[in-house]
Amino acid sequence: MSFSSPKVSRASNRPPVLTNPVRYPESASAPVRSKRAWFLLLLTLVLPGSAQVVAGNKRVGRLALRFTFAAWALVIGAVVLAVVNREALLNLFTNPWTSLPIIVAMAAAAVGWAAMFLNTLKIIRPALLAPGMRALVGGALVVLMVITSGTLGYGAFMINSGRNAINSIFASGPDMEPVDGRYNFLVMGGDAGADRTGRRPDSIIVVSVDAKTGQAATISIPRNLQNAQFSPNSPLWGVYPEGFNCGDSCIINALYTDVTNNHPALYPNDADPGAAAMMDAAGGVLGLTIQGYVLVDMAGFSSLIDALGGVKVNVGGWVPISGDDVYGNGQHLPPTGWISPGEQTLNGYHALWYARSRQWVNDYARSQRQQCIQAAIMAQMDPATVLTKFNGIVAAGSQVMESDLPAGQLGSFASLALKAKSHDLARLTIGPPDFPQDMPTYPDFAVIHQRVQELLNPAPPADPAPAPEPGSGSAEAPADTPAPEAPAPEAPAAPAAPSADITAEYLQQLAINGDDATLSALLANNGTCSPG
Repeated sequence: MSFSSPKVSRASNRPPVLTNPVRYPESASAPVRSKRAWFLLLLTLVLPGSAQVVAGNKRVGRLALRFTFAAWALVIGAVVLAVVNREALLNLFTNPWTSLPIIVAMAAAAVGWAAMFLNTLKIIRPALLAPGMRALVGGALVVLMVITSGTLGYGAFMINSGRNAINSIFASGPDMEPVDGRYNFLVMGGDAGADRTGRRPDSIIVVSVDAKTGQAATISIPRNLQNAQFSPNSPLWGVYPEGFNCGDSCIINALYTDVTNNHPALYPNDADPGAAAMMDAAGGVLGLTIQGYVLVDMAGFSSLIDALGGVKVNVGGWVPISGDDVYGNGQHLPPTGWISPGEQTLNGYHALWYARSRQWVNDYARSQRQQCIQAAIMAQMDPATVLTKFNGIVAAGSQVMESDLPAGQLGSFASLALKAKSHDLARLTIGPPDFPQDMPTYPDFAVIHQRVQELLNPAPPADPAPAPEPGSGSAEAPADTPAPEAPAPEAPAAPAAPSADITAEYLQQLAINGDDATLSALLANNGTCSPG
């Protein structure tokens, strides 16, 4: 028996004709190989998966392209949503539930895009490139991976950091509805250590925002305001039907401690009964419904300012950085420093002192400075600042803030904050310079309510009266009748001493000498300030 091998056609032994240099670069020239490498990198940058379809594993490429087209569809949809309903888009990224799948999708996209770039490098086959071109292509690939996958990964990290901060600061609950077309929030500043017994908010400010336009107003309530009122539907109505009116010891900022220690059962559903009581009191004082609160730990406030890179303020007058109160009687040692007038950027330490200092001045000057700091922070909260300093802002915010605002509604409030930047911030203080000096001690709540409504609902400007037509019945004055004299202008207030004539050394010596009267006169204007 004989065995013969099968016949093999001569054509089957021939090497394939490689006419496609994109898929078969071996037979291509060096310039063509270089062009091919850049072309494949560009395809992976614009349409991840397309390089695999034209030059690699087509099955992998088609699968990647499906994800790429889906991602581009989502991006286009987000852009359209940002134009049509920016608030809804912000809610998607700030809501703890909807932000989680966004984080997962962005992280997966970052990993997938990086994998496509690495696979593209394999398809390019750097060994076929000239040594110099090999380095250029490798470097370009690294840069493109950082721009694409790195950006997506960092974006996922930022959103996750924000999500964790939102969960730690804000509450879970139903959305708030505006009252009379506005959202009214209570912002308090106090010492928020681990032991919260005895906390007394030194800064009490109500922020009222128009729910449609974002027009915002801040109303400062002095911490020493007495006889705070409560509405009949407040849990405190039964305890203080005539108001919080036990005299000097019942100033409004003492209510927080009073309710926390003595009446927490009145607010069984509130995590912070003291804050809930302060909301009721602020609402009764101003005639508003307060819907939520934000409590800022003033001791950690400086870290938030530092995270912002400082805050720009036009300082109106000299502000002391008070020395220690060594005897606990309010008599401080001479200041350890001074904040000088003029436009400057305050770091966290100086911004905190600027907001808290009240040596040689009253609480009302301090309230004005606190409002300036608030307005300055709002002015600096632009997207560029938030993005570049996001991690520091989030870390500081989670340490110094607590709130009962619903986390799921933060996108709506962020949208309002962006609208508010296009309006001037209206301000009112329940005390000088907007009310008499004794208003906090003997408050006239009817007058306060009226002024608050005028602030929030200003009357439209009156149209100028038309000039009377000749012969309409109004007698013209004879030609020789002298024109009536214009009323004499009111005498301007005596200007403060020029800042150029005052130095920190001079003020420090006055403090060492105990010349409180001169210091009170020289520092009386340190509440006149504005955002820088």
